[in-house]
Amino acid sequence: MTELNGQTNPADQVTRAELASIVDHTLLKTDATPDQVVALLDEAKALKAFSICVSPNMLPVQGEAGDVKIATVIGFPSGKHHSAIKAAEAARAVADGADELDMVIDIGMLKAGRADLVQADVAAVRVAAPRALLKVIIESAALTDDEIVAACEASEAAGADYVKTSTGFSAAGGASTHAVALMR
Repeated sequence: MTELNGQTNPADQVTRAELASIVDHTLLKTDATPDQVVALLDEAKALKAFSICVSPNMLPVQGEAGDVKIATVIGFPSGKHHSAIKAAEAARAVADGADELDMVIDIGMLKAGRADLVQADVAAVRVAAPRALLKVIIESAALTDDEIVAACEASEAAGADYVKTSTGFSAAGGASTHAVALMR
């Protein structure tokens, strides 16, 4: 919702249902249990959330997903996995029922000026899971503006469907409006 001169614009208001329909209801805690994932799925269905996102070892998700998509993370949370491992993790996740993959790039390679290796990393996951929705997490708070642009360009060139700001697990912090505007 936007404010102009202290007034909200009703045309910009988003309903709870509209917001829920685009949200990934997420449980990525290291101590998450299968019962908590079932509860997460039930909550997502009640809220009419777009998807749930869980760790790959929680797949396949128990229970009937209905209209709720199933997402998982690849190379999470550090991105410091070999591309072949990320590709295998992606292929296994899709075989286990994932509709969407949220992969983390190797931020160190990007910071070292190796956007080519980041692109190859994303491409390996894309090839391993060609039909899954592929979202690439770039950890924008840890990057300069030029690095954010390079990460987005490499992700797009490799066939990613979306680029995301952060894992929520980085000491550098999370998303900023500046990073989102730059990524857009």
